[in-house]
Amino acid sequence: MNAFFPADILLPKTEEMEKWAVIACDQFTSDQAYWDRVRAFAEGAPSTINLILPEAELGTPMEAAHTRAINETMARYLDEGLFVCYPHSLVYVERTLENGAIRPGLVGMVDLDAYDYRTGSVSPIRATERTVVERIPPRQRVRRDAPMELPHILMLCDDHDKVLIEPIAAKKDSLKKLYDFDLMEGGGHITGYLVDGDEAAAFEARLADYTARVGEKYRDLAGVPMVFAVGDGNHSLATAKSCYEELKANHPGEDLSNHPARYALVELENIHDPSQVFEPIHRIITHTDPEALLRDLEAEYCAPGGYEITWYAGARSGKLSLDRSKSELAVGALQSFLDDWLKTHPGQIDYIHDDDVLVGLARQEQAVGFLLPGMEKSQLFRGVIADGILPRKTFSMGHAREKRYYLEGRRIK
Repeated sequence: MNAFFPADILLPKTEEMEKWAVIACDQFTSDQAYWDRVRAFAEGAPSTINLILPEAELGTPMEAAHTRAINETMARYLDEGLFVCYPHSLVYVERTLENGAIRPGLVGMVDLDAYDYRTGSVSPIRATERTVVERIPPRQRVRRDAPMELPHILMLCDDHDKVLIEPIAAKKDSLKKLYDFDLMEGGGHITGYLVDGDEAAAFEARLADYTARVGEKYRDLAGVPMVFAVGDGNHSLATAKSCYEELKANHPGEDLSNHPARYALVELENIHDPSQVFEPIHRIITHTDPEALLRDLEAEYCAPGGYEITWYAGARSGKLSLDRSKSELAVGALQSFLDDWLKTHPGQIDYIHDDDVLVGLARQEQAVGFLLPGMEKSQLFRGVIADGILPRKTFSMGHAREKRYYLEGRRIK
């Protein structure tokens, strides 16, 4: 049974799309100046900056005021007839990134009954990393009374054979172009095409076949296969799930199977597209005893033929082979050891994206850094299926300005 569907998609009637589309709320969280520039740029025009709560504003006087204003603005935009509705449709998206690569995706809605973000989930749709439940309530306060939603969620499929999105891409010239513009603040370029009618039905048929066969490629794993993984925006999807569960709890006995809140709008992408780059996130431990840590790591978590990682401590460096039986991923084995070791030993852990920054930080006294290998794309789904939720900060999908911008919408009431 499919868990991803066409939706009644809303797009704004505006000549200033570059002012409408705003980057995901969980980016530039320590850069209020970024968001101030966005508000100034979009002032006076319809914009999603008026429909979202940037996380940079959490805990500030702006949070409560903007939370109240969001739903009022949503209702006003709807009442004023700002949107065009494309019923039972998908949107094929091409995003041009900073390096010139084009990242394809497909906007539609997922069934929240098929999604579970909890550790140990066996649902068709799963989170890739642990969900921090404390991050959900501020988002709930926005979504609970919202008449519509806008997604920045990136959903992933493990489509080696490229049977889902790629056939649509091959026919894009025959599809209606919905938008084509440069994104603000250096976000690159984005183009969207309408997928409806026979093309939408053909996609649904391919997805049904894909879903029925998806377990075949994971037959060597003990875990339950999954169909989709959440790549970005899991806390927003978890918020949609929690609000839907709250709705069901408040309406016992009612049939909510067709309620719009059962679904959430996302962009589906294929991890096997060449534009998808999974960058490793390295580990640095400071205020610790590097010699003791390395000695215990080698004794407890290393084995011949394992995952090779490089360590740096002061002017020294070396290599270790992490035991493959500990995890499907090198980062999983290392993080498991560090979590346990730091419970009984001094040390503070941090997560570093760039190789040279990691090496530089490891030169300080009482520090040891670990340079992790890049994760193979095929390891993502296998890691979640076999090990459950992956360790926090396992990988990064592109740079901050390459995250999804809010663009399409959907009614949820």
